[in-house]
Amino acid sequence: MTDQIKIIPLHDLHEKLGAKMVPFAGFMMPVRYSSDLEEHHCVRNGVGVFDVSHMGEFIIKGPKALELIQRVSANDASVLFDGKIQYSYLPNEQGGAVDDLLVYRIDAEEYFLVVNASNIEKDWNWIQSHNTEDVTMINVSDDICLFAVQGPKAAEALQKLTAVDLSAMDYYTFQKATFAGLPDIIISATGYTGAGGFELYIPKAMALHAWHHIFEAGKDFGIKPIGLGARDTLRLEMGYCLYGNDIDDTSSPLEAGLGWVTKFTKPFINSEALLQQKQTGLSRKLVGFEMIDRGIPRGHYELCDAEGNVIGHVTSGTQSPTLSKGIGLGYVPTTYSKPGSEIFVKVREKLLKAQVVKLPFVKPGV
Repeated sequence: MTDQIKIIPLHDLHEKLGAKMVPFAGFMMPVRYSSDLEEHHCVRNGVGVFDVSHMGEFIIKGPKALELIQRVSANDASVLFDGKIQYSYLPNEQGGAVDDLLVYRIDAEEYFLVVNASNIEKDWNWIQSHNTEDVTMINVSDDICLFAVQGPKAAEALQKLTAVDLSAMDYYTFQKATFAGLPDIIISATGYTGAGGFELYIPKAMALHAWHHIFEAGKDFGIKPIGLGARDTLRLEMGYCLYGNDIDDTSSPLEAGLGWVTKFTKPFINSEALLQQKQTGLSRKLVGFEMIDRGIPRGHYELCDAEGNVIGHVTSGTQSPTLSKGIGLGYVPTTYSKPGSEIFVKVREKLLKAQVVKLPFVKPGV
């Protein structure tokens, strides 16, 4: 990994729009344009656009492409059809996860993987190290800009830019179609907000063109640019994991609640050990909790029992703009993982009461 901070293609535009730019996952990224609160509500209630061009994209193709994906990915990609997407993760050999990712099936011999920005090089090297059948791999991360147009008004706002019936698209499907006059754009009914919407994969050279068209089309819907600050509060209200916080190289994907994308119907890296762990039973679990006492949980804060004994730690936490209370994710022993369980967050040496709740914190709009 180089330590040099990268610049996304529309960096100058974001600065002109008044974005506060901060280093994130090796890139200078817009963290906010106005306020996190305002931007959060804009996406929950209307429509907003995230430039998430820092994300990584790989093309995997050839007769053995599926075989390679099946080996490195915990989910079962054989159930995909053309135009279908699945969420998955790349298990490592030590019981943790290399990364979580999206797998897009273009056709039977071509797949498109979307990985986290901080892990592009790591994921590429990991998949390549298991590519024993000479499957063609192309890293297109630097050639693509990714715009996430999210919110209940996203379909309506974007409709005039494409002939695809956006409101009829099922969640986790995509179409390759003309968008804003640009051919073969992946229009994906996905997102990291739970507010509904689309993710658009745009060739870098046409990114500014697409951005302007999106904002022109969304003008009547109050469309706004949204930063990573609101992206974090939106994803946390859904209980979505963030790699590096809630899942990482050392934490068990099963403990993180990713059993639903762990398919033991086929062998994959470390599947035997994970199956053993599933059968033995988990000793701890990632849970969602809401604050009962006033306070905001933050990453790395200790989670305690009523006596103040440390039982775990917060992996992600914030003040929920929708619920107006502190919410968080954290690992606790399974005895404390049932909804309704009382736990305490240690904030500046004080024990603040919280309660384990069923995820998501906020009902999704999709």
